[in-house]
Amino acid sequence: MKIRSITCFVDPGWPLTSAALKPVEKLAERARPAFEAAGFEVQSTRLATTPFPKLIGSGDTQSAVRLAQALNTASRSMGVDYLSLGPALVEVPESYAAIPEVLAVTEAVFLSGMLTIDGQVSLPAVRRCAQVICSLAAILPNGFANLYFAALANVSPGAPFFPAAYHAGGEPIFALAMEAADLAVSAFEHAASLAQARQNLVRAVEQGAERLVQVAYVLERDCGVRFGGIDFTLAPFPQTDRSIGAALEVLGIESVGLSGTLAAAAFLTDTLDRARFPRAGFNGLMLPVLEDAVLAQRLGQGLLSVQDLLLYSAVCGTGLDTIPLPGDVSPEQLSAVLLDLAALALRLDKPLTARLMPIPGKRAGEPTEFDFPYFANSRILGLRAGPPGGLLAGDETLALSRRPDNKV
Repeated sequence: MKIRSITCFVDPGWPLTSAALKPVEKLAERARPAFEAAGFEVQSTRLATTPFPKLIGSGDTQSAVRLAQALNTASRSMGVDYLSLGPALVEVPESYAAIPEVLAVTEAVFLSGMLTIDGQVSLPAVRRCAQVICSLAAILPNGFANLYFAALANVSPGAPFFPAAYHAGGEPIFALAMEAADLAVSAFEHAASLAQARQNLVRAVEQGAERLVQVAYVLERDCGVRFGGIDFTLAPFPQTDRSIGAALEVLGIESVGLSGTLAAAAFLTDTLDRARFPRAGFNGLMLPVLEDAVLAQRLGQGLLSVQDLLLYSAVCGTGLDTIPLPGDVSPEQLSAVLLDLAALALRLDKPLTARLMPIPGKRAGEPTEFDFPYFANSRILGLRAGPPGGLLAGDETLALSRRPDNKV
């Protein structure tokens, strides 16, 4: 188990003010050594702001670029590794077009785009996010710019995982994003029954959380930044002993992607729901294909599709993450995928994200060729999607209420 990110949420104002960023500087200076002294490896310190259209008062591209460059420089000087400027907003349509321009001229900056607003899917926003993904794919030869963008559906502020992180405004807070797939692998490998597997994982999560919280509340007191909680989403790393795919298979699934995977995913996330700790963000099951050795292998074997991953998202995690797609995929095809994801998020009243990665020059079935320590190579996933037409091609919002309990 590692801390993937100590994420500080702040409203920095615009133009930037040193007073607004002072709490971030103090937390960035003290948090990493405090957690490391308690025995935790810390991968990064991150800063997430209020959505950039609210900071600059518009979606103007040049203003967004100036904000990103200024805040990136300021955050680096404070020892912050990564920066999220939050999502483009449905109510500011021009903000989506600023995203490729910002990511083309910055490093270590993340952005996102909202698909939903007030319990409704915005059909224009779905198309705008799809166009952003296609535009980003062309920035770098390996399509890597899409690592820094996600489309968001029903995602609230305060989630510490990037690219979804953004601040609601008001006082600064901080939260922890964990990399803890290894807890599930170990808990299940040493279990003689499902009951024991559940008990092992709950105990491991609660014991880890207790140690984390002790440090976090000392930092809250000393730095004047409120502790917002822990996102114990079981994020993986591309090694088998740190793979959420491996954890699912240890439960008894022959291969992730075969029937039974949904039940294993539901068991794992239901178990996580039973653990007691202060929560922030998703707290579910993350299935980022390229960040997980077993998932990448199963996709390469043809056992996983976008539809499969959406199905598993219905009972668990964060949606579609680091999915390698053909370079010639169209914005219209991506719109269909994003529409499904947004509908699932609203109907189940859960947060879901999509980080889709069309790879220029690659076709379905061809191998990926990333030289990146946080990725396991796989194959390009074919996309069974046509362009939405008819009524779904309009400019309306699609209102979808959570399914009622139907209790008598």
